[in-house]
Amino acid sequence: MCAGPAAELGITLSVFAEAEDASAALVVPSSPVGDHTVAEAVHAFAQHCDVVTFDHEHVPAHVLDLLVAEGVELHPRPAALRFAQDKLAMRERLTELGIPCPRWTRADDAAEVTAFGDAVGWPVVAKTPRGGYDGKGVRLAASADDLADWLERAEAEGTGLLLEERVPFVRELAVLVARSPSGQAAAWPVVETVQTDGICTEVLAPAPELDDDLAADAVHAALRLAGELDVTGVLAVEMFEVVDAGGPAFRVNELAMRPHNSGHWSMDGAVTGQFEQHLRAVLDLPLGSPRPHERWTVMANVLGGDYPDLYPTYRHVMARDPEAKVHMYGKGVRPGRKIGHVNISGDDLADLRERAAHAADYIQGVVTE
Repeated sequence: MCAGPAAELGITLSVFAEAEDASAALVVPSSPVGDHTVAEAVHAFAQHCDVVTFDHEHVPAHVLDLLVAEGVELHPRPAALRFAQDKLAMRERLTELGIPCPRWTRADDAAEVTAFGDAVGWPVVAKTPRGGYDGKGVRLAASADDLADWLERAEAEGTGLLLEERVPFVRELAVLVARSPSGQAAAWPVVETVQTDGICTEVLAPAPELDDDLAADAVHAALRLAGELDVTGVLAVEMFEVVDAGGPAFRVNELAMRPHNSGHWSMDGAVTGQFEQHLRAVLDLPLGSPRPHERWTVMANVLGGDYPDLYPTYRHVMARDPEAKVHMYGKGVRPGRKIGHVNISGDDLADLRERAAHAADYIQGVVTE
């Protein structure tokens, strides 16, 4: 997704790809294939790069340590990236900074699970500290028995589990910001994210009917986190909107230090999309304006469905709604897998939501007319 903006900016990309037919390898000419967990292989790739950045948080610490030791320029830096890699470290740091988040604890055995559930109320949300995404690595537990297998694995690995109170939230929000090594930062408007079975299916930009003070507080918190954690590149801060005694408020749920699904709307809906902004940030170029083009932009995710061949379906969508911007990722179709998205901008939010949803549903085979 960075390939287009890179070409426009005159930047040469290389991708360390997991396979020859990986999505990025299909569009970036320089795409050597290798294993991102093998330090020597990643180091050999990095020797040809001025700056190395990441499209996921799962590069192991020993790989990052070797790159740092060899003087490779990494953005985000490993000291910041660990807070996106390790949810326990993230919760601890957020608590130190006074950033609102759900009540939480680390649990290493059934007794600690039971004690936390009795204190905050059942059910509790359990998360594996590393590796989860799109609802994976998250489990709702009504008792310690529901986590017996996870506790056994956590004990063997010495990781523990992250336990959180189940937050009665109004909706889910996300704030995307970008920060450069020199400290310049920019923030897009707060968006609402709609989840289905733990997967984001829709983003509304900006979040409709959001309290002005809450929006300002959320953006301020995201910018503060970017600075305090020394994030370079794009940072996504996922939040719950809640109502407490003082009125509308938020609790931070997750962090991602990379372009993020909640920011895909910006590709067509903002002056500077998140992929261009990420490149600008990690290369320490002046950041672009995050201002929206239109009153509203709706992004609908396309999930894998019944059609292995998607070309005829998005041809139909393009013909039916010429204002729809269809982005497909070149991924193999698998049920529930994010394989593309549709953006539509304009003044009528309800109309945009209906059109974006229809386009996504048609491409994945949910509707046929």
